[in-house]
Amino acid sequence: MTPSEGARAGTGRELEMLDSLLALGGLVLLRDSVEWEGRSLLKALVKKSALCGEQVHILGCEVSEEEFREGFDSDINNRLVYHDFFRDPLNWSKTEEAFPGGPLGALRAMCKRTDPVPVTIALDSLSWLLLRLPCTTLCQALHAVSHQDSCPGDSSSVGKVSVLGLLHEELHGPGPVGALSSLAQTEVTLGGTTGQASAHILCRRPRQRPTDQTQWFSILPDFSLDLQEGLSVESQPYSDPHIPPVSKNAKARTRKCSLVSGQGRENKSCRGWGWGQGF
Repeated sequence: MTPSEGARAGTGRELEMLDSLLALGGLVLLRDSVEWEGRSLLKALVKKSALCGEQVHILGCEVSEEEFREGFDSDINNRLVYHDFFRDPLNWSKTEEAFPGGPLGALRAMCKRTDPVPVTIALDSLSWLLLRLPCTTLCQALHAVSHQDSCPGDSSSVGKVSVLGLLHEELHGPGPVGALSSLAQTEVTLGGTTGQASAHILCRRPRQRPTDQTQWFSILPDFSLDLQEGLSVESQPYSDPHIPPVSKNAKARTRKCSLVSGQGRENKSCRGWGWGQGF
């Protein structure tokens, strides 16, 4: 393979990963930590959406606009619509361009769009919002904006909506994290080993079992991805962590119960949850 062919193959793998994260639309939840930051991946996805011709809105709450735009070339920056809630999150200056109601008002306003052009909304960050808003209020707004292109009975042709939410998982308890996770069509948990980042990607497709895979990568200064060849793990059926696996002993007891019940006898040692309790 020549160097140019290798570069094209690398670009193809990069696009494949980014495409897979954006393909389902809806909420894409990026779960990072102090050790493995997620803003760089958020900006890589923003760049990908902008290059695809989508409308890209940034709700910037956690860092300044200058810091977020740093590293993008002028072409990408010109395509971004930046809503700055970092300098004046409560709109004390009463500027006309600000959304009434702050970031939540901006999200609700985007629920009313009728544009057929696909749109990507980047929330930097979901943690900032979650620390200042009731979890149920934020989840309702996220559900409304990320599902507006699939509302039953709605005849308007609204383009696909992707909401990219950066979540600093260590700042929140399991309840809020679980609530946001249940809303996400795609969930990315960042981790890795010394000097090498990984993304555990969970995809939930309608009427299909969720699948997950792990991809090792690094992010270049221009927010392109450098994927590590041979380190990705193929998609596998996903087991819900909230449903405990059935052990071999439990399976054996279940089989024994079925055999005994088939002979018309009851084995009391087989009784488990709900047996003889009126359930």
